[in-house]
Amino acid sequence: MKKRAVMAAVLFSVLFIGLGCHKETEQDKVKKVITDCQKAVEGKDVKRIITSLSKTYRDPQGFDYDSIKGLLLGYFFRHQKISVYISGFEVTVEDTAAKAVFQAVLTGGNTAGSASDLLPEALGIYAFEVSLRKESGDWMISSAKWEREGEVKGN
Repeated sequence: MKKRAVMAAVLFSVLFIGLGCHKETEQDKVKKVITDCQKAVEGKDVKRIITSLSKTYRDPQGFDYDSIKGLLLGYFFRHQKISVYISGFEVTVEDTAAKAVFQAVLTGGNTAGSASDLLPEALGIYAFEVSLRKESGDWMISSAKWEREGEVKGN
């Protein structure tokens, strides 16, 4: 019985050590950049988000590296508490370019502590397409396109 328990412990140890030695793929690294930004948004940490952006950042909405800060600060100012939920994550990597496509549910609310504060003041589901480029060995966000889902575009 004791011998069996020792063998089981050894087997589990080898299994966990083997899983712990998983080499991080480029897709994993790209996903980590996005999830780090997710956490930074929830923490309202503009500086942490900006460090993930390429200095040459430019997006289809007309924002560049400097002006994206204003967008973030405005959103952070409007909402005391922000939560971000990401789903449908797809990452493609080709040499030094990558693309992350996902949905993000953004909620903004109050933190006053009443029961009504459990419901978000703002709720939006956005489709994101984020382009990244490898710069000095790190994945940096070079552009992002987002669109609120369910909105009807004008003619």
